[in-house]
Amino acid sequence: MSQDDSSRMELTSQDLLAGRIEALRELIPEAFAEGRVDIDALRRALGDEVDFGPERYGLTWAGKTEAVRSVQIASTGTLLPVPNESVNFDATQHVFIEGENLEVLKLLQRSYYGQIKLIYIDPPYNTGNDFVYPDDFRDGLQQYLRVTGQVGEDGARTTTNTETSGRFHSNWLTMMYPRLFLARNMLEDGGLIFVSIDDTEVANLRLIMDELFGEENFLACIAWEKRFTRSNNAKLFYSLKDSIVVYRRAETLALLREGRTEKSDSIYQNPDDDPRGPWTSSSYVNPATKAQRPNLVYAIRNPVTGQMVEHPTHAWKYSREEHARHVGESRLWWGRNGIATYPRLKNFLSETSERGLVPVDLWDHKTSGTTDEGGQEVKALFDGAAVFDNPKPTKLLKRIVKLATGQAGSGLVLDFFAGSGSTAQAVFELNEEDGGARRVILVQIPEPTPETSVARAEGFATISRVSAERIRRAARAVERQAAAQLDFRSEGSSARDVGFKFFRLESSNFRLWTSESAPVEPGALGQALTSFTDHVVKGRSDLDILYELILKAGLPLTAAIEIKDLSNGKVFWVDGGALAVCLERKLSQGLLRALWALCPRRVICLDLAFQGNDQLKVNAVLEARTHDIQFQTV
Repeated sequence: MSQDDSSRMELTSQDLLAGRIEALRELIPEAFAEGRVDIDALRRALGDEVDFGPERYGLTWAGKTEAVRSVQIASTGTLLPVPNESVNFDATQHVFIEGENLEVLKLLQRSYYGQIKLIYIDPPYNTGNDFVYPDDFRDGLQQYLRVTGQVGEDGARTTTNTETSGRFHSNWLTMMYPRLFLARNMLEDGGLIFVSIDDTEVANLRLIMDELFGEENFLACIAWEKRFTRSNNAKLFYSLKDSIVVYRRAETLALLREGRTEKSDSIYQNPDDDPRGPWTSSSYVNPATKAQRPNLVYAIRNPVTGQMVEHPTHAWKYSREEHARHVGESRLWWGRNGIATYPRLKNFLSETSERGLVPVDLWDHKTSGTTDEGGQEVKALFDGAAVFDNPKPTKLLKRIVKLATGQAGSGLVLDFFAGSGSTAQAVFELNEEDGGARRVILVQIPEPTPETSVARAEGFATISRVSAERIRRAARAVERQAAAQLDFRSEGSSARDVGFKFFRLESSNFRLWTSESAPVEPGALGQALTSFTDHVVKGRSDLDILYELILKAGLPLTAAIEIKDLSNGKVFWVDGGALAVCLERKLSQGLLRALWALCPRRVICLDLAFQGNDQLKVNAVLEARTHDIQFQTV
C-alpha cells in the first residue's frame, strides 16, 4: 500500500531552519532558484540594506559556525515521564526536566514557541572551573561527559576550559549561542530574559545577546550586590557584585514597573489633611531655561499672598493649560504657611500605587539577597547540609519573577540552568504570597556531583537530583507555612500548586530506520523491513509513548489527559480533544468509528496497528477527512 507520507507523524524536534527558509520564501520568493536560496538574488531584493563591505561590526569567534549548525540539527529524543519522582503528577502545572538543556530546548520548541513570559538562567560563569557544553547528546551521558572534559578517559573527574586554553571564551560562546537562540524563540512578544553572569563573560554575553535579540531590546545590565563584605585575601580587586543582563523579546513590551514597597510609600504624607489622602510633592521648575522653553514661561499667582511669581532663569514644567488644571484641582503646594517662593506639584499615593516604580539597575543586598542567604536557604531545607555551592537567593529570584510577571501574576517561567532549583522555590513562595498563578519549567543536566562533596555524602549522585529534592522540600515548606497561617493543627495542604511533573531526557520511544541502526545484508531487505514493523522500543510504557506524542504534536507537557474506554480499546483524550491518542496494537472498524464520533481535532495511532489490513487504514484516512479530523500514524 502506498499510504501518503503526510499522515505520518514527524518524530524529530521542530526543523527551525526549514521554518525560516519557508518564511523567507513567503516574504521574498524571487530570492529562490531551483528550490534553493540564491544569495545574489536575495542581495538584489534587499538593495541598500545589504552590507557588501569587507569590514563590518559584528561578533565572531572560533566555533561560531559550529554553534549555528548545532541549532539546525533536529533532536530525535523524547522526555520520559517519571511519576514516582514527581509531586502531584496528574494535577500540577509545573515541570522539572532532567537532561542536557540544548536537546531539551529543541524538544520544547513546538509546544512552547512564543509561550514563555520570563526566562531566568544562571549559566556557567566560565571561571576556569565551570564545565562548558559541546553538544552531542546522541553519544550518551558518559561520552558526553568525556567530550566536555568533565571526566577523563579513565572516568576520573577533571576540570575543563582552563584559563590557559586558547579557546577559553570561544568554547563558552559556542555553548551559549544555540541555547539563547532557542530561548528567544520561546519568549512571548512581551517576554523578558534575565541572565546572571560575572565580569569574565559579561561583555561577550552583551554582544551575543545584541546579535540574537537586537540592540534595541537591551533593557539593563543590573549590578546585584551578591555580598557586602570584602575579602582581604584578594591581591587586587574583590568583587561584591554580579551582573544580570536583561533583554525583552520585542518592542511590544514598552512599559515595565516594580511593585511599591513600604520604603517607597513612606515619603507620602498628608500635612494639609487633603481628603485625597497621602501625597508627596515634586518641583514645578523645569531644568530647561526660559530661552530653551519660551512656551513654558508665564506668571503664576500665589493664592495666599496674591503675588504673581516667575522663575528668574528657568521655565515651568507644565503648559498653561496643565497649570490651570492643577490650580482647579488644588494640586499646587505653597508650603505650610503658603509663602514658599515657588509652588510644588502634589502627587497622591492613591494615583501612583497602581503604576508602581520604575526599575533601577542597582540592586542592593537588602532588597535582593546575597549568595550567603541563598546558601542558608538550602541548608535550612537539607537539615544544615550545604549540598549546593553559591545558590541564588529566593529574594533575588522573587524580585525578577515579580518584575516580569506583575503583582499576583501569571504566565510561564523557564530556567534551563536550574542548578539548585531556587527559581522553583521562588515561584512557589511568590504564588503563595500574592495569589499568583505562575507556572515554572526547570531543566538541569544530570551532572555528577564531586565524589568528595557534601551532596555526594548526602546521597545525591547528580546536581539534577539535588534540584528535584530541593523543590520537593520547598513545596513541603510552603504547605507547612500555609497550614500554620490557617491555624491548622497539622500540616494540611496549600491551595496553591506546589507539585511538579518529573521528566527525563532519553532517546525516542520509536526506533528510527537508519543504515547504522539496521545494517542490511544484500538480499535481506525484505526480512529487515519485517523485523522493523514494530518499531516501539522494548520496555517503554504507553505513558512514555503518550508524552512523546503530546510533545511532538505541539501540546504542553501539562495538558489534561483523560482515558476514554471505547469499543475494543481505549483512547487517551488530551487537552479537551485537541488530540486523541490510540495506542492499541490492533485496531478495528468499530473502535475507529467510536473515535471519530468523539470529534477530536487530531488523532494519532500506531502504524503497526494496521499491519495486514491496508483497507482499514485507507478507510481510516477517508473517514477522518470526512469528519474534518487530522489523522496521523507513528
